[in-house]
Amino acid sequence: MFINRILKAISVVLGVGFIASLSLGHELEGSALSSMMLVFLTVLYFRGTKSKSKYFSSFLVIFTFAHVLSYLSWYLPEEDYFGTDYIYYLANILYVISYLFLILRFTSKFDIKLILKRFLFSILILLVLDVFCVIIVTETAGEVLSVYEYALEFLYNAVVMVLLSVALINYMYRNDNKSMLFLLACICIVFSEVIQLAYFYVLSSNDLGVIYSTFLVLAFALFYTQSQMKFLGPFEAYSEGPL
Repeated sequence: MFINRILKAISVVLGVGFIASLSLGHELEGSALSSMMLVFLTVLYFRGTKSKSKYFSSFLVIFTFAHVLSYLSWYLPEEDYFGTDYIYYLANILYVISYLFLILRFTSKFDIKLILKRFLFSILILLVLDVFCVIIVTETAGEVLSVYEYALEFLYNAVVMVLLSVALINYMYRNDNKSMLFLLACICIVFSEVIQLAYFYVLSSNDLGVIYSTFLVLAFALFYTQSQMKFLGPFEAYSEGPL
């Protein structure tokens, strides 16, 4: 218990340091601190969680590995002889895989027939919004991306939007605190990813760095918090009783 508290404290300090580093424009130091934060948070999850989810565990491990790989890319050549940045592709593919595990964490528990019966119209609306948002967000960096980079970014953004949609359906389906925290975490992830895209490809501003890093830290704080809770649903929607 004492060690877990130390790990939590270190994770908080590293998260604050990550945000502070980007506010000062120190990207390398911020990348190192965020990688360390995720490593400590992953260790904390495996040490302090009794009922571990194989999907959430896979998400944490793969996402952390991808983040550490992105940090190590600072010390590696950006491109090979043929002009290909393999670290960029590998890290982003790992991020996509990690988000897919997070999606499976909740869809694997869905009653698909019930979901389609109750939320078919909502799912169709979300699908249209997802397609629209993915196209708009990816196009913001379209001019500076190659064809393969654009395809990867499109896939990346599509998976992130699907994750948000799944989180929303999950909350409507279960209507409990765990699902609410997961939804909030996914909203933070989406904001972080969109602002990070603008930070890297549109406007390298310290303010944008602070905003995307804050959302990232908040997202993982919420992810960890909800991972310590149990599902209590699905429940029927709350309604007022008769007077």
